[in-house]
Amino acid sequence: MTEIAEQLTWVAGMPGVDDAVQAAREACTALRWHPALRKRTAEARAEATIRAARCSAALEGARYPVSLIRDVARGAATLPDDASGRLAGGALRALSQARELEKTITTTPGQALARLHVAAAAGLLPEAELGRPRQGLQPPGDGIGEPAEAPMGTALSARLAGISDLLSAPAQAPALVVAALVHAEVITARPFSAGNGVVARAAARAVVIGRGLDPMGVVVWEAAHLDAGPAYIQALLGYASGRPDGVAGWLIHCADAVVKGAGEGQLICDAVLAGRVGDHSPLS
Repeated sequence: MTEIAEQLTWVAGMPGVDDAVQAAREACTALRWHPALRKRTAEARAEATIRAARCSAALEGARYPVSLIRDVARGAATLPDDASGRLAGGALRALSQARELEKTITTTPGQALARLHVAAAAGLLPEAELGRPRQGLQPPGDGIGEPAEAPMGTALSARLAGISDLLSAPAQAPALVVAALVHAEVITARPFSAGNGVVARAAARAVVIGRGLDPMGVVVWEAAHLDAGPAYIQALLGYASGRPDGVAGWLIHCADAVVKGAGEGQLICDAVLAGRVGDHSPLS
């Protein structure tokens, strides 16, 4: 067993984590048998991506109704040409990009993260900074914690190497554990000047799809992160503390989010089956 696999096994065995991960796995398995996913997977997945993008943008303060994000996705509307609109557009692009990186995020993690960042931060940063980690002593403009506390220079390079190791973990590593740790590492290390939260959630989504936890891509666990309110940030801060209980708490939060996200996926599939996707609007 490789070192990273041993570490992931140890983390997955922390108190409360194994049961939470198992519950998430069971919820995803149950959703996979929904009748809508037999022939209309693409429609369900598209709607789930739209809702995930809406929630990811809202977590960064860019709140728009699902109906507008859906219209933007199909080219029938545009978002405001301001920072908020560009952020929401970046979230939609990044979550859509995640669908194309399900496998390559494991084999070429650095390139995959760069592509997600280009999608997320276009229009928010100068072109020269897109897809490129912060350089030297450049602080991040977003993320969890004070900018001055973010790793820089060689410390940031080490954190990025660790994220790549996580993404490249053996196939038998628990998908949810890998996704949750990547999510937390990106959003707390803040490797980019902006767009870290959107990149973190898009990368986590690519992991759970590519590693088979949610192969259809219809679990909207981003909705549970948004519904959690301040508890989402508190869970991330607990992880950032490095305390075992903080790390376990974050993993349990993510597992619970997947269970709730599978419930949102169930509603989406019900709506697809009934031909009323536009009417399914608990998050509108």
